[in-house]
Amino acid sequence: MRVVLAYSGGLDTSVAIKWLQEKYDAEVITVTLDIGQLENLRAIEEKAKALGVYKHYSINAIDEFVERYVARAIKANALYEGKYPLHSALSRPLIAEKLVEIALKEGADAVAHGCTGRGNDQVRIEITVKSLAPHLKIIAPVREWELSRDGEIAYAKEKGIPIPIKDKPYSIDQNLWGRSIECGPLDDPYAEPPEDAFEWTVDPSKAPNEPTYVTLTFKEGLPIAINGVEMNLKDIITSLNKIAGQHGVGRIDHIEDRVIGIKSREVYEAPAAICIIEAHKDLEKMTLTKHELAFKSMVDDAWSRLVYEGLWCDPLREGLEAFIDKTQDRVEGEVKLKLYKGSAMVIGRKSPRSLYELDLATYEEWSKFDQKLAKGFIELWGLQTYLAKSRGGKG
Repeated sequence: MRVVLAYSGGLDTSVAIKWLQEKYDAEVITVTLDIGQLENLRAIEEKAKALGVYKHYSINAIDEFVERYVARAIKANALYEGKYPLHSALSRPLIAEKLVEIALKEGADAVAHGCTGRGNDQVRIEITVKSLAPHLKIIAPVREWELSRDGEIAYAKEKGIPIPIKDKPYSIDQNLWGRSIECGPLDDPYAEPPEDAFEWTVDPSKAPNEPTYVTLTFKEGLPIAINGVEMNLKDIITSLNKIAGQHGVGRIDHIEDRVIGIKSREVYEAPAAICIIEAHKDLEKMTLTKHELAFKSMVDDAWSRLVYEGLWCDPLREGLEAFIDKTQDRVEGEVKLKLYKGSAMVIGRKSPRSLYELDLATYEEWSKFDQKLAKGFIELWGLQTYLAKSRGGKG
């Protein structure tokens, strides 16, 4: 049997290699994607080979992740339950797609992952694999084996598997778009996250006493420049993670509804995501009609839920994106952000597509707005309300 395993180099997927080799007598092919998680892929490859894998693939997928997934999330103002920028959720269908590609290339019988039975990632990866290659068997060693972390450590010691040395009690998942921190003291939803949980953002109380101003230029719904300097989306995200993180921007702490029904306490860092989405939403308010904005808020929420719930391959996503992309034709201009003590505040915006007209909005004498028109509008706008109230009834 030949199995393609999504390999992170951590404890779960390392013991999974040996477990697959022993239980299935499998030739294990490991696959690691670089999606901006800032890990040493060469060290991960060497570890996989030391554990006796048949073959290992290291894939640089940063550009693909940004262009095919993150860009779509920006246009959709993707924040699951109004908070989570979906950084991990966005990466899972890409990982699953690469597993399938390698499995088909290598003539594998199955793919495997290191997800537990409590989380969302098992759903995201398995639905994507089944959608792309339903003939492939899916193996989930951690879920099927039902080993605890202590059990995994004991197994690793028995099999001579190197155990990652952790100086912090957290489970971390990160990529270019954001960082997730779980476990340890964070399991108590009432406890403030310890400062050592954060790496991308400074404590807002210790951030600089002077604000930093950042201007983002957008075209067709995506940022194309910072402070007038044009750069690709990947570099914009990298720069904003650093700039905004220095001001404590991007810390998220909330109670989240997982796909499988569990409520979980989630802590994230996403400086660039928070800045870009905040700016993008503001620019949409200037360039889209109120009817488009009202409908798009529902579309954005539906898109975010599909991605979070592992339904990237559902036809509805592409249908929603057809509407989203149409609206983005007019989302261009500049948005000025003030980064200060943990906040990213929009303080200015301008656009050649703006629906804001100063000579209509101003209260000055030179306003072109004819106030006399308001009387007739009010009469008609409230007509049915007046009639209903005059007929009596509760309320």
